[in-house]
Amino acid sequence: MIMTNQTHTIHGIFPCPVYIVKRDSNLSPKEAKEIRKIIDKEGMYKNVGNASSTNSYIFNGKLKKIKQFCEQQLKIYVEQVIVPKEELDFYITQSWLNITKPGEWHHQHSHQNSIISGVFYISTEEDDRITFTDPNVKVKELIDFEKKEFNVWNSSIWSFPSVTNQLILFPSWMNHKVEVNEKATTDRISLSFNTFVGGILG
Repeated sequence: MIMTNQTHTIHGIFPCPVYIVKRDSNLSPKEAKEIRKIIDKEGMYKNVGNASSTNSYIFNGKLKKIKQFCEQQLKIYVEQVIVPKEELDFYITQSWLNITKPGEWHHQHSHQNSIISGVFYISTEEDDRITFTDPNVKVKELIDFEKKEFNVWNSSIWSFPSVTNQLILFPSWMNHKVEVNEKATTDRISLSFNTFVGGILG
C-alpha cells in the first residue's frame, strides 16, 4: 500500500549569508564631488573587463558618512550572522571604486585576506546584478541534471539586483561576478571593501 498523504519537510543547512540593505539618503553633493575627484584626479587603472581606482584605501579620509553607514551594517551582520561570544572589532581594511562601462563585466573572483566583503552601489541601471556561485558547485555538478525550473536547492549560481544606494555584505570567500548588462547605457559605479578583525577569536 502506497501512502500519499504523508507530510514532509525540507531543511536548508549551512546557508551562505548575503546581507542586503539600502541607505536612506542619496549621495550628497559633497560625496558626489569626492567620488568625481577620485575618478578624475587620483585616477583609475584598467582591470580585465572594468576599471578600479588607484586609491585602494578610499575610506581613509574620504566618504566618511558612507563609511559610517557600512560600519553600522557590518556590526549588525556580525551580531546576527557570526554571533560571537567575545566582543570582536571588525574593521574595514581596503576600499576602492569600480567603474563598469556598458559592455564591461567583472570576472568571477573572491576576496583574499578578508573575512567579510562589501559593495556599496553608487550608480546603477535597472538590469544591473551581482551573481554568486555555490562554493560546492564542482561536487554538485559531478552529476548534472537538466532542470525544469531553478530554485535555491538546484541552482549553482544566484543573482541579486544591484540598486543605487544599496549595500551588500557577504563572506569574502564567496565567488561572485558581474555579467555584462546588455541594456546598460551609463557607467555602473560601485565601492567595494574588505574587512579584518581584532579580538579573541576562540
